[in-house]
Amino acid sequence: MNHLFLKLLLLAMPALPLTCSADPDAKTDPPKAAKPAAAAQDTTLSALKGYFLFPIQPGRPNLLAASMGELRPNHFHGGLDIKTNGGVDLPVYAAADGYISRMKQSSFGYGNVLYITHPNGLTTVYGHLNHFKGAVAQEMLRRQYEKRSYELELFFEPNQFPVKRGEVVALSGNTGGSAGPHLHWEVRDAKDQQLNPLQWGGFSEIQDHVAPTVVGAAVEPLSIDARVQGRFEKRLFTPTGAPGTGFSVADTIPAYGTVGLLLQAFDRFDNAWNKNGLYRVEVRVNGQPLYSHVINGIGFPEETRVVNQHIDYEYLMTSRRTFEKLWIDDGNDLSIYRTGPTKGKLRVEAGKVYDVEMRLFDAYGNQTPLHLVLRGEQPDYWQTRAATVRKPALRYDVLRNILRVTVDDTARQAPNLTLLRNGRQLQLRPSYTDQGRTVYLFDLRAGLPEFLRFPGLAQDQRFDRVAAIPAGEEQLFANNLVNLVFAPRTNYDTLYLQTSFKDKTWTIQNPRTPIQQAMRVTLKPAEPVADKARAAAYLIRGTTASWAGGTWDGELLTFNTRNYGQFRILTDTIPPSARLVSRAGGLTFQVSDNLSGLNRYELEIGGRFRLLRYENKKNILFTERTDTLGPALRGPATLRLTDQAGNEKVIKLQL
Repeated sequence: MNHLFLKLLLLAMPALPLTCSADPDAKTDPPKAAKPAAAAQDTTLSALKGYFLFPIQPGRPNLLAASMGELRPNHFHGGLDIKTNGGVDLPVYAAADGYISRMKQSSFGYGNVLYITHPNGLTTVYGHLNHFKGAVAQEMLRRQYEKRSYELELFFEPNQFPVKRGEVVALSGNTGGSAGPHLHWEVRDAKDQQLNPLQWGGFSEIQDHVAPTVVGAAVEPLSIDARVQGRFEKRLFTPTGAPGTGFSVADTIPAYGTVGLLLQAFDRFDNAWNKNGLYRVEVRVNGQPLYSHVINGIGFPEETRVVNQHIDYEYLMTSRRTFEKLWIDDGNDLSIYRTGPTKGKLRVEAGKVYDVEMRLFDAYGNQTPLHLVLRGEQPDYWQTRAATVRKPALRYDVLRNILRVTVDDTARQAPNLTLLRNGRQLQLRPSYTDQGRTVYLFDLRAGLPEFLRFPGLAQDQRFDRVAAIPAGEEQLFANNLVNLVFAPRTNYDTLYLQTSFKDKTWTIQNPRTPIQQAMRVTLKPAEPVADKARAAAYLIRGTTASWAGGTWDGELLTFNTRNYGQFRILTDTIPPSARLVSRAGGLTFQVSDNLSGLNRYELEIGGRFRLLRYENKKNILFTERTDTLGPALRGPATLRLTDQAGNEKVIKLQL
């Protein structure tokens, strides 16, 4: 990188406008077709239409709270969320003949979940259940007592627990990460790809005559020479129109270079207020296909987290608005797309007009068009001036591979910006000046500067990106503060790494950057940590500290994480607490822990183990009436609670 930086430095010394970028569309790849849903299985419309019974109140009108492929935090929604009238304990029916192949009880994720494998090789998944039914429920209870643990996952052979289509296998609930009572229902193939249950013709129980709604559209520059409305920044637009009839952006949008289109939209089913995801999006430019995606299947778990590259993750984290990228970005290997050589990126040339039509579809065939027009305009340096005179101030950010420096300037004519590295200087001319703010652009693939210098500022500003970490292979980074090991799929694209240490806090990049595969972090404390048995790493978000754990090796603490942000080493010496809040129909304890969180819990009555169920989101432990193996709820009892840091609390009770 140093050699390339110096070469560019020598070429750029005459102070010409710097636009050193490779055309991102130069590489030609064949169209990316969707993978088959499941190898050696007939999952065609003719084979599977009507194959599955609707698992909640079959034959009666019903509602969905969520559709397949919705854009959720760190994942695509993997199935259908079926409403249960706001309550729990509705019968859950086996969708087809098969056998129970797997089940799990947990306070997190899918909560209590059941898997039924069918003769055609597909598996249906039933999540957030309140109770299992039949012989398999007794088997789970027996094994929980055997393991002395509520949290348990079991796998079964084909002949152990056969079920028939329409058999009641469970009762609906609100367990795990559920935000309200419903049944989460999935269809998976033999490779654990989550398939869209609506792709085979939908269900009569769910009616949908409502076309998708457009909320916003955006155009973003993707190459260093690109501009949208003369600026190197994402420009947002609010289309007008109506679902079904269509939406449009009224004004023609001036643009240049390689740009990407973005979309914010949602769909609704009949008689439901929930904002659901889109099934299919198609983009045509001047009548020719540019891009499309259809969400028929998402690989689990490898592909589902790639949602963070399918959307504009950084914009989501800063604005709380979710825009889908209508191009295949670097590091996005999802199989849901069909594009040409440009992978959905649009190269806009001066003097040409680009008529863009997006079509948004739901799984029931309702569609809404969105229309906008781009006009190619060659970018030239331009300036507008604010009336007020400000003191010079410099700030910068990194957009993909581009360093964008913005300077509030007092000069009538914006001067050059100087980048410094190893004593060498590179002069950058301004790209444009907008209301007294001058923008300079530099392609970081030419090398990372150490300092930025601007006339009128007393000191050079240090560039805080310490290394370029390419994606696709294991990478190591180390300094006197931290060691980082990046897995091949930790980053979606090249990471321009930020690290710092201040006030006993390590900053590793920022939370606006997504992680796909966990990285290994080793913290190097500036001072010895006294109680290592109770000390661990915590992710800090505002005033909240979340357990990240870690293993000590001398004075070094190592842990794995799928989050960038701020980390601290904290010591937890306070054990959990609990109080008995109800004896109606059983025992219910309210539990809490001050820092690391509850890890283990165990109740003994008269010296015999009694199973407790844990609901993390409510912070309660409780016994169940259906428990036929445990001792009666009377006599002397002992409740033991242990947190993640190993602190134990023993509570004696007389029941």
